[in-house]
Amino acid sequence: MTQYVLGKVRDKGILIGRLPVGEKNCITDVMGVKVGHVTLDHPLDDGDGEYACTGVTAILPHGENLFKYKVVGASYVLNGFGKTTGLVQVNELGLIESPIMLTNTFAVPAVTQGALQYMLEENPEIGETTGTINLVVGECNDSRLNSIRALPIQPSHAVAAIKEASTEAALEGAIGAGKGMICFGYKGGIGSSSRIIKDEGGGNTYTVGCMVLSNFGRKEDFQHSKYSIPKNKDVPSYPKTADGSIILVLATDAPLSSRQLQRVAKRCGIGLGRTGSHFSHGSGDIVIAFSTAHKIAHFTKESMEVRHQLREDHPVMNDLFEGAVDVAEEAILNSLSQAVTTKGRKGSIVHAYPFG
Repeated sequence: MTQYVLGKVRDKGILIGRLPVGEKNCITDVMGVKVGHVTLDHPLDDGDGEYACTGVTAILPHGENLFKYKVVGASYVLNGFGKTTGLVQVNELGLIESPIMLTNTFAVPAVTQGALQYMLEENPEIGETTGTINLVVGECNDSRLNSIRALPIQPSHAVAAIKEASTEAALEGAIGAGKGMICFGYKGGIGSSSRIIKDEGGGNTYTVGCMVLSNFGRKEDFQHSKYSIPKNKDVPSYPKTADGSIILVLATDAPLSSRQLQRVAKRCGIGLGRTGSHFSHGSGDIVIAFSTAHKIAHFTKESMEVRHQLREDHPVMNDLFEGAVDVAEEAILNSLSQAVTTKGRKGSIVHAYPFG
């Protein structure tokens, strides 16, 4: 199988936008954010070509106890052909209190259970002396490469992904939840990018980061000529196209309300569209966003709380909008450029995109 030199698209001369990139060009450039992966890549013991080609990715808004110290959160649905947990409550209360978990479609129950078990062990008061917890899980369908009906993901894999999470530059491509994903007919999966935004008037600097789970689009949709990528007809794309899906996780340290955060999250759809997506009928295109600027204590005797937030009409808001567009677009490209040719169930092969 032909392999190509891995690397971020920026390393290949493809530059997106005008804003400066964070040190790692990754969602973990937002201070405190952690990412962990567990990848399954092995044949199943049925002798019929079935294969586990899947995984779990955990994104932690910070390294402390997420239930006890929540963050401001929001979500935005571009197209709702997807299966998620927790987003109704996220948008109702404007808070995220658990790791954000990514996996395949049929693994949502197992990953939710694993994340729940982890959080219950960390917080024995949940369901006893205080309320329940809201778990956030998103998915894409990896059944072209993964034997999804065999349910290879177990709750323990979710726990392991959470425990593996670190603030280092996250691995990308065919890793974790991205192991079996296909993007524009080629190997997709996990991708990430970041931008630095300076508030010249206030003297503050903010970071916006995005991590995607890309699993959408036809070969013909990809805007390769826009990025000056040569079209290599010798590398076949996956012959059967599907509507697919994408989960975009947006992080920032800018002080935003949940409503403002949702406004920023909407702009990720522009970056997705720039690559060639039209949010097709059967595609679950969903943005999950959070801000680390405030940690909201679960346990308090106070009846009021005070938070600061950016003014709506300040120019820095437009920079945040622009940053969200750029990180979404570049994260998708990175999910392609970092992925390797992958073999899965019944001998199916999905090739890496020929960036060169």
